[in-house]
Amino acid sequence: MGVVHVVRPGMLTTVQDTGRWGLQSRGVPVAGPMDPRSHRLANAMVGNAAGAATLEVTLVGPELEFEDERVVAVAGAEFNLMLDGRPVPASTPLVVPAHGRLRFERRVRGTRAYVAVSGGIATRPIFGSRATHLISAMGGVDGRALRSGDRLPLGDVARTPSPRRPPWIHRDAPISLPTGHATVRVLAGPQQQYFAADALDQLQSAPYQIANDSDRMGFRLLGPRLVHARGADIISDATPLGVLQVPASGQPILLMADRQTTGGYPKIATVITADIGLAGQLGPGHSISFSVRTARDALAALIEQERALMAIERQ
Repeated sequence: MGVVHVVRPGMLTTVQDTGRWGLQSRGVPVAGPMDPRSHRLANAMVGNAAGAATLEVTLVGPELEFEDERVVAVAGAEFNLMLDGRPVPASTPLVVPAHGRLRFERRVRGTRAYVAVSGGIATRPIFGSRATHLISAMGGVDGRALRSGDRLPLGDVARTPSPRRPPWIHRDAPISLPTGHATVRVLAGPQQQYFAADALDQLQSAPYQIANDSDRMGFRLLGPRLVHARGADIISDATPLGVLQVPASGQPILLMADRQTTGGYPKIATVITADIGLAGQLGPGHSISFSVRTARDALAALIEQERALMAIERQ
């Protein structure tokens, strides 16, 4: 079993796999990647299963040293990368030699990148997942962001696979990086009846700013006020990924990977699955717009994204 040594941790680097799905009814949060498609693409490029654990990098990247030779790929936010002092491309698999160092330098665009290593990050699973949930201090490395000096175990690989991949990754990979603003598609509900008749029109009327106190749990949004028709409190129910809950202030909160398992505010709309990754590439200071679509639109977008990712995984 190999090890990756954390020389410098970056701003907020955590271990993430696809999360603890199926346990929200028991009060266990899901966690997982903020941009699931980039997580999956990084794993595909190194030959891992889609659910293998990666490192999620936020805004400022780490410096990592690998104990043995591994294939490594970085997908998602675009960073300048250095391997043993020489520049290397992102979004393409790289052979990192034993004792090689991968260093993140300037971030170009996007907010979160995913570092996949052949064999996967092999920290101890909790409730069947290695995903870090920061609020409950569960998973990953003691439930926290990485620190200098951490040593992360890696899964075994029979041999180092060839990194040869055709040059479609930059051109055709289903990754769209925002440059400070994004428009995401949403489905109305599940509780749009708790709002004024024009609330969905208000939601789409102007961009919302992502507040500075936003994090992996959710994005606090500042923009058009959404008026409740039945008050701002409901009996607590489940909180889906990407749902827009609206407290009494009328300013929505977009719930993301580290969201609570239930919530007592009505939910006006939910980001479609195909656009969760786009939202996950935004951060404080960015803006986001919403476009209400149909279930047919959402399904078509998901099918298109899945076909593209599956084509990459079959290479």
